Amino acid sequence: MQKAPQNSLSSLLLIGIACSYLINLVCGNAELRVLMEIKASLDPENKHLSSWTAGGDPCGGTFEGVACNEHRKVANISLEGKGLTGKVPPAVAELKCLSGLYLHYNFLSGQIPKEIANLTELNDLYLNVNNLSGTIPPQIGSMASLQVLQLCCNNLTGSIPTEMGFLKKLHTLALENNRITGHIPASLGNLVMLKRLFLNFNQLSGSIPVRLANVVSLEVLDVRNNTLSGVVPLALKRLNEGFHFENNPGLCGSGFTSLRACTAWDNTNSEADPTANIPPSTNIPRSATLPLNCSQPHCSRSSSKLPQIGIVGGVIAVTVTLTVVVLVFVARYRRAKQRVGDKSDSCDDRISIDQTAKDFYKTMSPSPLVAVEYSSNAAQDCNGLCHELLQGSKFNLEEVESATQHFSEVNLLGKSKFSAVYKGILKDGSVVAIKTISKMSCKTDEGELMKGLSLLNSLKHDNLVKLKGFCSSKARGECFLIYEFVSRGNLSQYLDGEDNDKQDMLDWPTRVSIIHGIAEGIEYLHRNERNKAPIIHQNISVEKVVLDEQLRPLILDSGLLKLLADDVVYSALKVSAALGYMAPEYITTGRFTEKSDVYAYGVIILQLLSGKTMLSGSVRTAAESGTLQDFIDSKLNGNYSETEATRLTKIALICTNDVPDNRPSMESVVRELNICSGVEL
Repeated sequence: MQKAPQNSLSSLLLIGIACSYLINLVCGNAELRVLMEIKASLDPENKHLSSWTAGGDPCGGTFEGVACNEHRKVANISLEGKGLTGKVPPAVAELKCLSGLYLHYNFLSGQIPKEIANLTELNDLYLNVNNLSGTIPPQIGSMASLQVLQLCCNNLTGSIPTEMGFLKKLHTLALENNRITGHIPASLGNLVMLKRLFLNFNQLSGSIPVRLANVVSLEVLDVRNNTLSGVVPLALKRLNEGFHFENNPGLCGSGFTSLRACTAWDNTNSEADPTANIPPSTNIPRSATLPLNCSQPHCSRSSSKLPQIGIVGGVIAVTVTLTVVVLVFVARYRRAKQRVGDKSDSCDDRISIDQTAKDFYKTMSPSPLVAVEYSSNAAQDCNGLCHELLQGSKFNLEEVESATQHFSEVNLLGKSKFSAVYKGILKDGSVVAIKTISKMSCKTDEGELMKGLSLLNSLKHDNLVKLKGFCSSKARGECFLIYEFVSRGNLSQYLDGEDNDKQDMLDWPTRVSIIHGIAEGIEYLHRNERNKAPIIHQNISVEKVVLDEQLRPLILDSGLLKLLADDVVYSALKVSAALGYMAPEYITTGRFTEKSDVYAYGVIILQLLSGKTMLSGSVRTAAESGTLQDFIDSKLNGNYSETEATRLTKIALICTNDVPDNRPSMESVVRELNICSGVEL
């Protein structure tokens, strides 16, 4: 009689173990299944996300636009400008560790799912420039970590939810170019970190709340092209050009250019804001679900009217659930004993995202750019430490994305394993080149990073590309170096090619001038009067020299290697070695000196004289023998000075001497070049 219960107990235990195993197996693949559901919704025709496969690894680098955190949880989805035509799925809310969601510049339709509010770790939400419709879900007000909310350029309707006032970390809110109606909620005055608010080109009415005008951090408020009325708060005068109010005939005020003076009627008929009664101290718990309007059909009826069968079913469901929970708990407890301290399965037990990030980066050799963001308390705006370092250069992620049309492939100038360069146009109309670098490619020591940035910012010479600014994005996992744009491309494009127009540009005087300019740029780096110690470029090549409209040479990436991790530097140098720029002593010493740059410069002279990027042994033999006709670029058709060519060849040969001590300094090279050109010293 006792065997049956024992058998039943054994069976239950086996079933429990099997269920626990299956549950863990399912949970292990949960994010992959969620991503496949997201793919089906965003890209229903599978035209753009073919790299997202059911058998793939989302954290293995093969899923386009997907990045994971240290626990192999999806932390970032960047799919801007991919031509996506589907809808934003509620399933995205299941990616609990997501900190950045970038779906802008697509053709997405439908409504913003209210479930998105469950992404309580999300910092950046970019849904702008799509075809989204419907209202803004009030549940978004519970997204406590949200810093940037970009919903502009859609077809959104309804009013701005008063719950927006609970987003205490929000610094950018962009709702322009929609069909939003109603008042500007006074609760936005609770956003103590708000810097930029764009409400222009909507159908807003009422007045501008005084509480909003009094937000100390506010820098930009754009309310153009609405139907606002009433007295403009005087506090907005401090914004100067940051306050845009045109095409609101009902607005009035004193001290504002082109704003009409107020009348007694304006003062007595300014519309009160019905949302103003929300006290600033009110807060919503992060786990709270905002109440629904129970006049809607999906709201629950009174529990007293539920049929008894529902109660019985509920009891059964609770019992089954508790059983499963116990089994899962036992299984996880056993695993925990085997993996003490492993928290990779969870990201919901964190006290706060900021504290967790700080603790993680203390123990995991932090990316220095993330550390800079925290130490400067600047997030993506690069104010504080970075701002001071770059002497007023101020960029944020929004400006960088806007400048590059959200990193459109059309603007891509070049790409390597650790960086990409895009052409961009800033809001002031200036053209720039924006280099994006993965933070994982940078040095791990914050002090070294700051020294590197300071060095880059200090370099000012006519033959060096100038750095205009710096910014970083925690959510994107990238930093951005903003340089002046140099229009004629790099020097390698003018050698070996079939583009006759470009070849014709490099006549003999132009080649000599380029040789001079490169020498003067390198000599400036080696002299480095500001920081005393010479700056060794380490990676000089025709790829790193660009030409401006006057065909003046400018050297790229001067000092950049000071920012990069050793393995990235080594990878870049392997390319340099393969192209023949590596000085022979590096193989034995593993060190770079000024003479290493001199060697690379000598190679560039030979390339310019011969018109070839790859120098064969016969080219060098001809150069050493002095037989110019076998060496000088035939595309010059003999139009060159033999005297100059002979002197430049000698300089190139001595610069590429195998013995470093036999090579001249760049100061001596510049002096010799000036003598060759008849320039008085």
